[in-house]
Amino acid sequence: MPVIVLADGAEPGGHLTIVPIMHISTDRDHSHHSIKGRVVHKGPLVPSASHDFILKATIEEEKCGPQETSSINVVLLGMLASDFSQAVNRGDAVTASGFTVGKSPTARKDRRHPFNLLLSGERAVIRVCPRPPGDLTTPQEAPKENLLPPAAVSSTPKYTYVKLGNLTPGVVVNVYGVVVFFKQPFKSRGSDLCSSLKITDQSEQKISCSIFCPKMESHPQIFQIGDIVRLHKVKTQPYKDSLTLVTTFGFNALTFSGMVGADMEPRSSSRVFHFGEEDRRMVTELRSWLAAQDLLAPDVSVALSAAQPKMYFDLTCQLLAKAPVDSTCTLLRVWDGTQCPHALLKVTVDSNIVEGPTSFSEEHEKLIANVLVYDNHVQSAQQLKPGDFLKIFNLRATPGSVKVPGLSSSQVEEVNHLCFHLHGGTAYGRGVRVLPGNSPDVQELRRTMDAFHESNEEKRSEVNDSAMWDVWNTPPESPVSRSSMEVSTELRCDHHIRSVSLSELKRHEPGGVHHVRTRLRSYEPRRLHRTLKLYCSKCDCMQDVPDDERVASVLADASAEPSGPAGSPPWSLSGQVRLAAHTIEVHLSAQLTSEGRSKELIFLSGCTLQDARHLAATYHNVVPVRRSGGGDLALLDLSAPFLFRGRRSFYGCKRCSEGAAVREVTVDRGEVIDEKVIAEAFGVQLMKFVLLLKFRLQDAADDTLDDVFLWRDAEFFFGVSAEDAAANQQAQEQIQQTLETLCPPEGAGGEERPWLDLCLATYSARESDDLESARTFYQICHTSAREHQKKKFWSIFKEWQF
Repeated sequence: MPVIVLADGAEPGGHLTIVPIMHISTDRDHSHHSIKGRVVHKGPLVPSASHDFILKATIEEEKCGPQETSSINVVLLGMLASDFSQAVNRGDAVTASGFTVGKSPTARKDRRHPFNLLLSGERAVIRVCPRPPGDLTTPQEAPKENLLPPAAVSSTPKYTYVKLGNLTPGVVVNVYGVVVFFKQPFKSRGSDLCSSLKITDQSEQKISCSIFCPKMESHPQIFQIGDIVRLHKVKTQPYKDSLTLVTTFGFNALTFSGMVGADMEPRSSSRVFHFGEEDRRMVTELRSWLAAQDLLAPDVSVALSAAQPKMYFDLTCQLLAKAPVDSTCTLLRVWDGTQCPHALLKVTVDSNIVEGPTSFSEEHEKLIANVLVYDNHVQSAQQLKPGDFLKIFNLRATPGSVKVPGLSSSQVEEVNHLCFHLHGGTAYGRGVRVLPGNSPDVQELRRTMDAFHESNEEKRSEVNDSAMWDVWNTPPESPVSRSSMEVSTELRCDHHIRSVSLSELKRHEPGGVHHVRTRLRSYEPRRLHRTLKLYCSKCDCMQDVPDDERVASVLADASAEPSGPAGSPPWSLSGQVRLAAHTIEVHLSAQLTSEGRSKELIFLSGCTLQDARHLAATYHNVVPVRRSGGGDLALLDLSAPFLFRGRRSFYGCKRCSEGAAVREVTVDRGEVIDEKVIAEAFGVQLMKFVLLLKFRLQDAADDTLDDVFLWRDAEFFFGVSAEDAAANQQAQEQIQQTLETLCPPEGAGGEERPWLDLCLATYSARESDDLESARTFYQICHTSAREHQKKKFWSIFKEWQF
């Protein structure tokens, strides 16, 4: 998600089509579009619990008709907001791409565009050309106190680049070069990831480069031999009879396509970077020189429709779903819009461990290929998300074998089937990388996929990355359409009070309960997986559920910690299991083994997140632990689950779990071991999954009421427990369908929102330590939503009318 600072006077263009602001709409697909204009307003950088930072700006088009809407509000989230705050000033010319479009809540007030743009994530890009000094066409914004120190981007940085043939030992340099060899990042002996490449330039000197960075995104994003790289802050070191380049403090890289005529959009390892006319000139010169050379190996990129047995090839595709097969292998289900001419292996895994949809339509299944990823690539596969566009390097098309993981004895053995393997190691550039949405390869892939959808006249939501992955964990299409369902609410309280209007309710003092009759105007969060929170009943704290990346990091850090001499607790049986390239230490509570697997308590030391979930699918109680300095078993940081049971994970409150430790769990014969028993034995204060939503209501007089929360009675309202919603797709679908019926999205056929009878409790709370900052909030209570089929006579009546 870069902010690209261009040289003074440069045009902040791009290879995407620039559309007029007046044409921005939720009815159009803007994935291939960008907007262009000047920043006429830049708000402050505001901290946010869910996105780190939020910033609101306004972009105005410079040339438009007198009746056209010329300005639009832009909302930036996360680090992109932080970078924008540092690098962009009022009056700068910008282009924005990779945005989503939503309805603007302030359109009536500010009289700007009825929609606004939301920019966040890896696909969002801001290209900025600073306003020339002395340009007073747009007043300079008055300096304000910022939440972060200003970035050093006010003056255009100047860089000197050294030709590869002029390098000398022991100096830090900046270089350009054409990639003639590369290896994808892999785990080094230390804490960093290492990638290696070899580059050349017009001097025809070939120089090896070793890149050491802790994060995958900090490495050069090289997708094929012939790419052009710009490396800043690399040091020359003698190696045998030549020189090599290694990274130093401040290293960053840009990567460009080496094709003549390709766009100049760089792939960056840094969120903020300088890119000026000198850079354009050097990239253009290298492209022209490369076109006249015979340096590049033949392109081995192949579509699934051209894959043949025993072939090694590169595949550009989209990830639909993934699942662990075992600790050394992960299954990726991918497609590229074409159909392989050979029968493909069907790999069977437990649907409970699949991330993404577990089934597709018959037409889609014909185009989906199973890719088995092995050994060191399993860690990279853990970071992939369904919907990502991938390039898989050195993939092998393997003829069928009964030894392929997932081909169990209960399956019918297939003859002459084909499976795709990404073997371990990094030879021949072997690996998998996520492609940015604006990559030319992705654009071509989208066109192929669009052609498939058009030819089959099917709805695109099943595989479209912008619609498929927005809510929950991609629930399957509902067996009952929303149009055939009605949802109403029912009061379950004993309050015999009349309903009041929203204007009357606002005049009441906080405290007490009230009945209202309203419609649901909007709700937050729109991405429903964010409604899940963790709540501690002891200290009343609430927090977001940690994502997989955070949990995997905690387990990885625990595995890397130095430990004392190993010892086993007297109450356990111990052993070691070799999984992938590491060893997991296993302790099994001795007294529970005679009661069957449902009562076994497994302690894992040195495990990954994938290992823990894999074993939890078989054993009901899996506890990840580490070795303390004295060699004893200790619980991990409570940012990670202290217990895995099947698909469910259980967390403890850090604040209330002081003194938590691994202890013997004793139960009476016949008593079930569950999360409460284990938490109590360990001294862990168990946190509970809860649902939290915020509603905006509107009554018959068009009065609105904000800050209406659904929390304590959310499970009662939806008829679904939060714990089920955290792990059960059917429960997620029920909540989603209820909300979409109560509040249909804009443009959903003009369906009217139903009238709701609600019981609201009012209370006062402060948003800060300021005693005068108290506000009134509202909470829905004693209310349940009921879902039922529409009456048949209504549909018959409509048929009579026609």
